Amino acid sequence: MISVVGESLVDLIEDPSGEVIAHPGGSPANVAVALARLGQPTTLLTQHGDDAHGRLLRDHLAGSGVRLDPASVPDLPSTSVARSRVGADGQARYDFSIAWRSFPDRTGVGTGSRCLHTGSLATVLQPGADDVLALVRERRATTMISYDPNCRPSLMGDRSTARHRVEELVAASDLVKVSLEDLAWLHPERGHQRVAREWLERGPVLVVVTRGDGGAWAVSRGGEVQVDARPVRVVDTVGAGDAFTAGLLAALSERDLLGAARRTALGAVGRDTVAAVLAEAAHVAALTCARRGADPPTRAELAADLAGSRPGT
Repeated sequence: MISVVGESLVDLIEDPSGEVIAHPGGSPANVAVALARLGQPTTLLTQHGDDAHGRLLRDHLAGSGVRLDPASVPDLPSTSVARSRVGADGQARYDFSIAWRSFPDRTGVGTGSRCLHTGSLATVLQPGADDVLALVRERRATTMISYDPNCRPSLMGDRSTARHRVEELVAASDLVKVSLEDLAWLHPERGHQRVAREWLERGPVLVVVTRGDGGAWAVSRGGEVQVDARPVRVVDTVGAGDAFTAGLLAALSERDLLGAARRTALGAVGRDTVAAVLAEAAHVAALTCARRGADPPTRAELAADLAGSRPGT
C-alpha cells in the first residue's frame, strides 16, 4: 500500500482558444490517481467540499481505484480550485483558490503503508501544513517517505521561509523528486545538481530532478544518472510531474525498493537500476502530456504503448 497526503482540487483549464473545462486535479491527488492506475493499492488523505466540484473529485478518485483515507476532511466550505491557462507551447500556468485545514485525527494515517508520499501546497499552506510535517516525522521510522516540493510561488510567500520548510521535509524524506523550475525558484543563484547533491547529504537516499524536455537527472549514494525525455506530441503539461512521481514510485515498488526496511537497498542500487526507473517514470509522464489535463495512463496503456514502439511490432 502507498499512502498519499495532500490537496485535491478542480483544475479549470483554459486552452489557447479560451474554452474552460473542469478537470480533477491537485498534485498529491494526481499522484494517487496515477499510482492506482498503475496497479498500486493507494489511499489518499485529502480535503474537499460537499459541492459539485467535490463530487467530481470523489467520483474521479473512486473511478481510478483510489481509496479515501477515513481521516480526510469532506466538508470544506467549497472545494479548492486552480485555474490553469495553457499557452500555445502546451505549458500550464496556474492561479489558485485553495484552503487547507488542520486534520482532526491523523493517528491511523499511513500505518501499514510501504511508502507515504506528500508534497506541493499541502506542505506549505497553514494550518494543515504543520500537521503534514508532523505526520511525516511520525511515520519516518516505519514507512519510506517520498516528497515532491512542486512549488507554487504565488502561494508560498517569502522565499526563504518556504525554502526552510521545503528543506525540513527534504531532511525527513527518503526519496525526493523536484523539478528544475522548483530549484530555480528555491535557489536562484545555484545550479540544480549542486543543490540536489547537498539535499542528498541531508537525509534522502535518492534525489531526482526532472528537467522537462531535457529528461531527468538523479543522484544517489551509487552515483549520478541522466535519462532523456521520451518523445511525445505534447497536448499540455498539466499533471506531467505528478505522473512522473507516480511512475517513479511504481517502478520502485515493482523492484521491491519501497518500505522502511528497504532504505538501505534503495540507497545501494546501481546506476543501471536508477536509469531504468527514471525511464519508466518518464514514459508515464510522456503519455500524460499527450492527453488533455491530468489524465495519467493505466498499466495496460503503458504496456500497449511500449509494445507498439518496439521494432517489428
